[in-house]
Amino acid sequence: MEVWIDQDLCTGDGICAQYAPEVFELDIDGLAYVKSADDELLQEPGATTPVPLTLLTDVRDSAKECPGDCIHVRRISDKVEIYGPDAE
Repeated sequence: MEVWIDQDLCTGDGICAQYAPEVFELDIDGLAYVKSADDELLQEPGATTPVPLTLLTDVRDSAKECPGDCIHVRRISDKVEIYGPDAE
């Protein structure tokens, strides 16, 4: 699985960073971004990061609870969204 955030929809509420601080972080602009495996903030639009299996539940809960509905979790193999606004 991989995750990305649509910053155009981000409300800056920070729920994602509370659920999974290893994966999400708020930047100085007040918006949430994903982090790389080596803890680097990925600020490019559409930047994705792999979801460690041990954090999948926390990332899923972040997507479900996000007030901006901006967190997208998808399979890497076929890019099908599993959790988030475009999940079927």
